[in-house]
Amino acid sequence: MADDRGAIEEANTFFQRGYEAQMAGRLEEAIEHYRRSIRIRPTAEAHTFLGWTFSFLGRHEDAIAECKVAISVDPEFGNPYNDIGAYLIELGRHEEAIPWLERAKVARRYEPRHFPYANLARVYVRQNRLVPALRELRAALDIEPGYEGAQRELARVGHLLHSLS
Repeated sequence: MADDRGAIEEANTFFQRGYEAQMAGRLEEAIEHYRRSIRIRPTAEAHTFLGWTFSFLGRHEDAIAECKVAISVDPEFGNPYNDIGAYLIELGRHEEAIPWLERAKVARRYEPRHFPYANLARVYVRQNRLVPALRELRAALDIEPGYEGAQRELARVGHLLHSLS
């Protein structure tokens, strides 16, 4: 048990170093720290954050692969579902993003819960499906009323919809 605690602490230390390096823009260093954390104790969080770092480097396919590993480690962790959806949006694969974002919305363990709604709205706007986009933006704001990005997009989409009628 003490060995397990030590491994958990060591893995957490490398994860935290990875996060700090990532936030400071030292992405290659962040990758190494996340990988060390994963070698000691694989977690959905470490795989998800490694994927996030890959996305900063434009390596979206690698990011998606890491998120899929994260899901295999903990299917209840919602962040990798949303992240896959976001990466697919970046790749222009909007229709593929939808089921991932829908799964993020119902994941048991997920913060910030409003993101998959806002991302799904992005997909619907790009597909010129403005009414569903409005529905998703309103849901995002029901969860996080202060989310300025969703507030701005809701106003923009509402204006677009009004100008069409």
